[in-house]
Amino acid sequence: MSESRSNFQRLLRDLFQFDCADLDFGIYRILNFKRDAIEKFIEKDLLDGVATALKNSYQDELNYAAADMEDLAERIRDGLAEDAIDGDGNLAAEHQKTRLGRKYLARQRQLRGAAPGPGVEAAVFNHLYAFFNRYYDAGDFISKRKYSERRNHYAVPYNGEEVYLHWANKDQYYVKTGEHFTNYRCTAHNGVAAHFHLRAASVEHNNVKGDKRFFLPLLDGVGYDTNSRVVTIPFEFRPLRDSEEKTYGARGQQEAIIDEAVEKIPDRLSPKDHGDALGALLAEHHRAADGSAVTFLAHHLRHYTRRNTSDFFVHKNLKGFLTQELDFYLKNEVLNLDEMETGLEARSEGWFQIMRAIRAVGGKIIDFLAQIEDFQKMLFEKRKFITDTQYCITVRNVPEGFHGEIAACDPQWDEWKELFHIDEEQKNLFNSGAKNRKERRLAFLKDHPTLVLDT
Repeated sequence: MSESRSNFQRLLRDLFQFDCADLDFGIYRILNFKRDAIEKFIEKDLLDGVATALKNSYQDELNYAAADMEDLAERIRDGLAEDAIDGDGNLAAEHQKTRLGRKYLARQRQLRGAAPGPGVEAAVFNHLYAFFNRYYDAGDFISKRKYSERRNHYAVPYNGEEVYLHWANKDQYYVKTGEHFTNYRCTAHNGVAAHFHLRAASVEHNNVKGDKRFFLPLLDGVGYDTNSRVVTIPFEFRPLRDSEEKTYGARGQQEAIIDEAVEKIPDRLSPKDHGDALGALLAEHHRAADGSAVTFLAHHLRHYTRRNTSDFFVHKNLKGFLTQELDFYLKNEVLNLDEMETGLEARSEGWFQIMRAIRAVGGKIIDFLAQIEDFQKMLFEKRKFITDTQYCITVRNVPEGFHGEIAACDPQWDEWKELFHIDEEQKNLFNSGAKNRKERRLAFLKDHPTLVLDT
């Protein structure tokens, strides 16, 4: 297998998050459902698609070359000799040095060697790798409109407006990790599942920046259910205590917490009673860059903490964006106008075939990626249940049917007395006819519609 092909297949596995194949929740469950189809596309359909696209793109040129060769043969027979070309299409040696003879032989070589070589296929894979690698980093999509690798790197999609506001993540939804404090479940090769459960989370409200928080495993809560074959590892999300800050240091605290958890969590399980669970947690998941083994437990602890501490974006129209960018890439990077102007006709013959192959295969990959992104967009746009609002609203915007409930809420009136120094108990010209406190409060609410109610 060529290096360019294997590099591109490796990139596709990163884009489709093959390192998360053992997760069985959320978007990963959808990915796993289509995992076989994606693997088939990467291993077989991708290669067949490139070969077919190259073959089809060469067919037009073959037809043109064959027609031109027929015309040259007729001109050679008429102008040189009737027997200049034999029945197999071979040109006699004495005519090969002539102008028509040289053109005829060139077309003949083109037809006989028309099949795309390994260099053309490698160019297709290299261009596909270069294009998709522009917009993805560690599996995350980067919405930056690339202009060129040679000159200005990025372009702004400007259509002549008098004033135009643009930012790097335009046309994307910003998803905070606070919305993903959910259960995390992964399954090992032997069928044992690890369940990371967030038991307590201390977060700042309203995007207030407070002390940095970390995921800390509750070692006393680690357990294994032999019936369901699930290892449960509870966590809490909070700032570090003074003693913990001394233990984990000033930098890389989350990584230090994970290293300690990798050592101590297996100690909470019994080798005698929980051997299959220990085998699952300590099994090798993959090799690190330095060649060291990374266990199943260590990999998913890092994945779990990173997933919940890294905000990300969901594109509103990924297919439209990538399709437009691919079209621009083909015209700006593949179709090299500078070299075309120098008259390198021989080199320019294969450019259009390569462009057709890149467009055909790249379009299929974009369709795959767009399905995943559109599903995440659908989840983000889905209507949410409101469990807590904490709104402050003026009394005039509250229907009078709720005024009786407001009048009976003593903490609200105490807050108003403290903030605004009001006293609804004081009798005056406007509430002199009220018989009791509730009636005086209702009259006060009616006369003071700008009071701010804390819901």
